[in-house]
Amino acid sequence: MDYENTQEGTLVHRAQAGEEAAFREIVERYQTKVFSIIHGIVRQRNDVEDIAQQVFAKVYFSLRKFDFRSSLITWVYKITVNECYDYLRKRKVRKLVYESDLSEDEVRRTENSEPAIDHRPLADSNLARQDYVTKLLSKVSEEERTLLMLKEVEGHSVEELAGMTGMNENTIKVKLFRARQKLLKAAQRLDRAPGAV
Repeated sequence: MDYENTQEGTLVHRAQAGEEAAFREIVERYQTKVFSIIHGIVRQRNDVEDIAQQVFAKVYFSLRKFDFRSSLITWVYKITVNECYDYLRKRKVRKLVYESDLSEDEVRRTENSEPAIDHRPLADSNLARQDYVTKLLSKVSEEERTLLMLKEVEGHSVEELAGMTGMNENTIKVKLFRARQKLLKAAQRLDRAPGAV
């Protein structure tokens, strides 16, 4: 598909030429999607708006470099995900479901460490569950994490994912299948590990 000559491609060209109304239209078209992605990753409602503003500032200043090798939504989507992970790294937020900046060594240390005896199991059960999911998600690539989030958390169809990522549907099905297999194996290993959640 010659994306550059679509209606959306024309809108991008207008925005690249400095037309403010065209950029506003891009923001209106994608802000709901951007907010949804940010909330899915960061889970901090009060920070979603700040991150979204950063995303659209980045889109605004980078739009001239957009080269039509992907669709605009795919490009905006990648900027959004990167901005979320930057936010998580800067804030040093731990135990969030989609946090991804643990190194392999940190993951190994976390998995192999004996937990301290805690007499507040109910109060900590949510954190423990999030920590467990974080460990599992560290076993798949960022792309696989993103696809899983869009499919399982946001409820997008494989067809919608294909439209957003530019991959064909069979590729997405294979990637999702492999990601689920990795999660399953990681869960089995974690469940056998000493002090598993």
